[in-house]
Amino acid sequence: MPEKKSTKKTDDQPLLPLLSDGAASAAPASANELAPAEILPTPERRAEKIQDEQAPLAQSYRNWFLDYASYVILDRAVPHIDDGLKPVQRRVLHTLWDMDDGRFHKVANVVGATMKLHPHGDASIGAALVSIGQRGWLIEPQGNYGNTLTGDDAAAPRYIEARLTAFAKDVLFNPKTTTWQLSYDGRNKEPITLPAKFPIVLLEGADGIAVGLSTKILPHNFNDLCRAAINHLQGKNFRILPDFPTGGTADFSEYNDGERGGKVKVRASIEVRSKYLLAVTELPYGVTTESLIESVLAANAKGKIKVKHVDDNTADKVEILIHLPQGAEPEKVIQQLYVFTSCQVQLNPAACVIVRNPETGDDKPHFMGVRDILKASAEATKALLKLELEIKLGELEQQWHWDSLERIFIEERIYRNIEKSKSWESVLTEIRTGLKPFLKQLRREVTEEDIVRLTEIRIKRISAYNRFQADEAMKKIEEGMKETKANLKNLTGYAVAWFEMLQEKYGKGIKRRTSYDEIAQIDASAVVSANQRLYVNRTDGFIGLNWRQHEFVTECTILDSVLTIIKDGSLKVAKVADKVFMGREILHIAIWPKDGDTNFYTMVYQDGESGKAFAKKFQIGGLSRDKLYPLAKSENSKVVFLHIATTEKEMPKSLHVSLDGRSGARVRELDFDLASLPVSARSAKGLTVTKWAVKDVKAAK
Repeated sequence: MPEKKSTKKTDDQPLLPLLSDGAASAAPASANELAPAEILPTPERRAEKIQDEQAPLAQSYRNWFLDYASYVILDRAVPHIDDGLKPVQRRVLHTLWDMDDGRFHKVANVVGATMKLHPHGDASIGAALVSIGQRGWLIEPQGNYGNTLTGDDAAAPRYIEARLTAFAKDVLFNPKTTTWQLSYDGRNKEPITLPAKFPIVLLEGADGIAVGLSTKILPHNFNDLCRAAINHLQGKNFRILPDFPTGGTADFSEYNDGERGGKVKVRASIEVRSKYLLAVTELPYGVTTESLIESVLAANAKGKIKVKHVDDNTADKVEILIHLPQGAEPEKVIQQLYVFTSCQVQLNPAACVIVRNPETGDDKPHFMGVRDILKASAEATKALLKLELEIKLGELEQQWHWDSLERIFIEERIYRNIEKSKSWESVLTEIRTGLKPFLKQLRREVTEEDIVRLTEIRIKRISAYNRFQADEAMKKIEEGMKETKANLKNLTGYAVAWFEMLQEKYGKGIKRRTSYDEIAQIDASAVVSANQRLYVNRTDGFIGLNWRQHEFVTECTILDSVLTIIKDGSLKVAKVADKVFMGREILHIAIWPKDGDTNFYTMVYQDGESGKAFAKKFQIGGLSRDKLYPLAKSENSKVVFLHIATTEKEMPKSLHVSLDGRSGARVRELDFDLASLPVSARSAKGLTVTKWAVKDVKAAK
């Protein structure tokens, strides 16, 4: 029976009595009382409390991992959908904008200035700046920024310079529409996100590995993005496909709009320069000339392809020369390069961005397709353009109001009314009284600030006042107000014109570098060359490639598998390699056919348990690599006869069996008829030939 709980209060008991279901009885709560969950914790909470008392840091560790994961996701690895930037990139660009004077700045100085906003060290800041500068859209580089084609690193930050591009100034910065926050130490202000008026994350692409998730957004063509944004704003359908700066040919049939689960195959462009010379002129995205050459040399060393040597002539354009040996077939070698080297890669996009909840203001990672990202960016651009127009209209209206007040103040000589005023209050009163007859000419009421501003007009300006010039300035302001109001009424058209302006200004000569076509799957076994020599050491049980001191078996490819039958009646299949142990005393070795073994086997073995000799016919069937299959029924068995035929008709009809002279058998020679023995599975036991030890077995003629 369950133990009854005492309701008598002790020092260790809560103030409220426990009910049978473990809940607290109803009682009025006071400010000093514990919360119900703290008064009567659940068994899980009790266990956590005991654990925390025994290990005081347990609670901290329990929370720290979640805090760290959230920090890496939100503040380091994943770009924000609003401006397409990670925090370190945003801080670098904001610092460059803050420092901008039209000239180049030492990257070391930019890194140092950025550290007041980014507390994670200079290495990450410098790497982010160089990476943006290499792409060239937002930061204009000067000096050695490395080479993305070869993988060469940039020079030290003290040797290179940078400044913002005109494009970055046009699409990323506007202090009037920027939402600000305090920096990590509260000494400076930094933007929460930049007011980006272009899908930067799609233009530049993004890679990031966070805690529990990662993002991979492939780069796209500038003009493609402009046209797609215009089509969306006009209500038309659109499609955007990645465009890689390294060129190549890509298969986007399984792109899946850049969402998780999509695949993109990308191939290098390979030219046939001569019968024995190939040239790689474009790279797959993410591959450098160094890594591609390493993959070619590794495939050559493993015998998957055969090349004489490789030259790298890459500078501003890719040129890797692959020299082929005599007798090589260039087209076949190209296929081998696609299969066995980095000349063809598969990319797995997973577009993840940080999205802000408009109701709560919380940022969370969100997986979405690139079309949805572009739609969100185009709508955000439209909203920012509207906000800019509203701010501009407000400024024009304010300027019109001030210019109108100034005109009345000077032309009507209201300033003369204040000559006899002896106090500040009387000055303001005289000006207000003087303006009353003309208030109908204004569009809003006159404030105290407006009157104070009139008192600050200099005598020189009053004496040099030109009514014609003032009228012209007012006309320009009114035209600007009219145009701004028209743009606000036709906001979609204004946003379309914005993207058309960007395309006209920055898109000239920017063509797609990556062509797209369906890439057929190449069967590796169909293109690999049989350029390896298989050898066997039957006694020790090893097989290997290019062992000239052992028994030669056959020519083979690096992809082949080898079938062996061992003296103890076991069977094994393994992939060819430099050295593989198969089992001691190998009786039979052959290349395992890719479509399965169709041979017919006849075997006689001496059973290790009963001592009897059994004969059986069988086919091998399906096998798995590196698994040992028994052909005999017990351990310590021994194969005394093995015959392999390509057809069933070629199998022996009878066997001539010689028995061991020490076996005690009266008849030492016998013939065994195989005609009645059916072809069965490899695991069959077979028919008894004799109970005596067998000395030799031969197929009868």
